[in-house]
Amino acid sequence: MDNNITVKDLKKLNSKKGIIQFLLDDTISVSKVLRNLNYESRLKSLQEELIKLQNWVEEHHEKIVIIFEGRDAAGKSGAIRRITEHLNPREFKVVALPKPTIEEKGQWYFQRYINKLPRKGEIVFFDRSWYNRAIVEPVNGFCSNEQYAVFMNQVNQFERMITESGIRLVKFYFSISKDEQEQRFEDIKRSPLKKWKYSPVDQKALELWDDYTEYKKKMFKKTHTKIAPWVIIKANKKTKARIEAIEHLLNVMPYLPKDEAVIEHVEIIEKEIG
Repeated sequence: MDNNITVKDLKKLNSKKGIIQFLLDDTISVSKVLRNLNYESRLKSLQEELIKLQNWVEEHHEKIVIIFEGRDAAGKSGAIRRITEHLNPREFKVVALPKPTIEEKGQWYFQRYINKLPRKGEIVFFDRSWYNRAIVEPVNGFCSNEQYAVFMNQVNQFERMITESGIRLVKFYFSISKDEQEQRFEDIKRSPLKKWKYSPVDQKALELWDDYTEYKKKMFKKTHTKIAPWVIIKANKKTKARIEAIEHLLNVMPYLPKDEAVIEHVEIIEKEIG
């Protein structure tokens, strides 16, 4: 056993959660069990702060929109699940829109997203957002060059309008490496419970990696604004990415009461824009 293990670590390993991990996987290492237990403990503390945030949003009639963008399999949905796990489901909604209907295709592009914006006292999480038109649609030929150009010309004004109307907007981009995306796709395809997630768009994602990168850079250059900046989350490690996203969200929201001791080690998240 590792000589660096402390008495506190031993208590964690001998806990119910620690013993269960050893029973479920007899090949798991002590260090991995400790990492898992530390992650769960940290996540629980942050989730308690998220409940305070939601109470503040409701009491002060705040409106919050949180966008999760990133390549396929970057961990966006998993992060949203951890954030919302213990929140009051009546006071938030998760929006993951399917491809537009024929009627929606004839509307102003932003129209169907406007219909999902929060009422007073509500948080809305977008699992992909209007930024589909910045990357996914042009890369896969789902929009014309003209439609892409119109979107890029309007999006900053759109975000200025909604923020000036009182909506607090946070934009996360979950960034993973090509090797990590490939490994996650393989894991998804092997899983009977997850393989439904592997879409035709996913099948082309690795082949179109460089195209995605090109449009991602264009998006950052145009839409990383003072009003609505992008926050890049390094997401090769899912647990670390989830913690950093929650920490950042808690750090930028002026909710009260806020336990600064819980979020005091918020890291400065690197913004690789350009």
